[in-house]
Amino acid sequence: MRRMAVEWQFNVEQTMTFPTAMNLLVVEDDADFRETCARWMTRKGHRVETAANGHEALEICDRKVFDVAIVDMNMPGLSGLELLERLKSTQIETEVIILTGQGTIETAVNAMKLGASDYLTKPFPLDELEQRCLISGERARLNKENRQLRAIIERSQPAVSIIGESFRMREVFRLIERVAPTDKPVLIQGESGTGKELVARALQQKSDRANQPFVTINCAALPEQLVESELFGHRKGAFTGANEDRAGLFEVADNGTLFIDEIGELPGALQPKLLRALEDGSIRRVGSHRERKVDVRVIAATNRTLVDEVAAGRFREDLYYRINVMSLELPPLRKRDGDVPLLIRSMLGKGWSITDEAQHAMEKYPWPGNVRQLKNAIDRAQILANDNRITIDDLPTEILDHGACSSDHCTSPSSAKSLAGNSQAVPGNAATDSPRLDDLEKSHIVTILSQQNGNKARTARILGIHRRKLYRLLERYGITE
Repeated sequence: MRRMAVEWQFNVEQTMTFPTAMNLLVVEDDADFRETCARWMTRKGHRVETAANGHEALEICDRKVFDVAIVDMNMPGLSGLELLERLKSTQIETEVIILTGQGTIETAVNAMKLGASDYLTKPFPLDELEQRCLISGERARLNKENRQLRAIIERSQPAVSIIGESFRMREVFRLIERVAPTDKPVLIQGESGTGKELVARALQQKSDRANQPFVTINCAALPEQLVESELFGHRKGAFTGANEDRAGLFEVADNGTLFIDEIGELPGALQPKLLRALEDGSIRRVGSHRERKVDVRVIAATNRTLVDEVAAGRFREDLYYRINVMSLELPPLRKRDGDVPLLIRSMLGKGWSITDEAQHAMEKYPWPGNVRQLKNAIDRAQILANDNRITIDDLPTEILDHGACSSDHCTSPSSAKSLAGNSQAVPGNAATDSPRLDDLEKSHIVTILSQQNGNKARTARILGIHRRKLYRLLERYGITE
């Protein structure tokens, strides 16, 4: 019975929901009003903390993030406006409502200029205050959602497609189905170019977090000193160039999935911090003493053998076991029997074809760079091909030199020597002295190119080939200007 190719596609639909319960901070020097307000909001289902003055509020904000801060305007020491200014410079996620017993248009305008989301004059009903908090909390939610969506747009693709019919790939598909819903950390291992990020996206899109952010970081693509800031964020002034507070990728991925590629390259100093984030969801921005809680599923990938890295002391053993709760091993392309023709057809797209000779050469090639190298080879061949048809001459040199072709266009060096050794002598000439077809072709190209003073367009016309085919031959034979 003929096996059918398996193709998975996952469409991304970004919709986010947030609970109505909020984290509220009440900053008020009037103890009776402070406690009354806190009890009211707690009965309404919100999580409330209180502070008697501005300095106490800042200490609390160093430990916790709030959706909305309710701040009295007139307090001893640090005034409400001064606290507002401090909060907006360090707590970009927190909306602030200013309260005052002496309301004027000027104070309201000043509060709004400094970043307050709302303004209330005492006295007022507590249910009105709650409604103002709900509105401000919604604004905070939308701001967070916008940041997350911008990150998604910048870092993710609209769909995931995994193609294969080999036994090894069918096993990968089966494991994805089993592992995706567990919400546990996953370690994806495999050679470079095997599609580890595609599998990570498939895991996310088959999970309960499918409609939440999918955020990626490649530990090998960033300088060591920037990885911590990228993962955990930083406070303004934490280092040279930190001109503003910035959320890290753990915060951007809150409620979603963080894909850490090349985790084997993670600096040793950051490994305990990642372990802490995995164990209890606690992170701390660079330059800050305040811990933040996040709910993130981590999927990690590596082309290294992490067991060997642990044995060599380059990777923490406890971190290895923490990320390796569930494991997926991706096979290299050379071990995916029958998948190369499927991938070629998928990558070519509609309106394109490939000769049997060229496809045979690609099937025989071992693809050390795996699917990524195959995709690059197809893209390159499409640039060089005529009439939307890829031939053996359009393939990269490394495939031709591999000796996998079954025609005169592609013969390995060893085969060429064998043919030369078995040739019959021609009177007056030794067989080994006879020029090869490639040598004659190269000599002819050089002659015509020289006659046209290096003009490649005219040379291609005289040779009767497309200019892109001429460039391909120039590269193949090492012909320079």
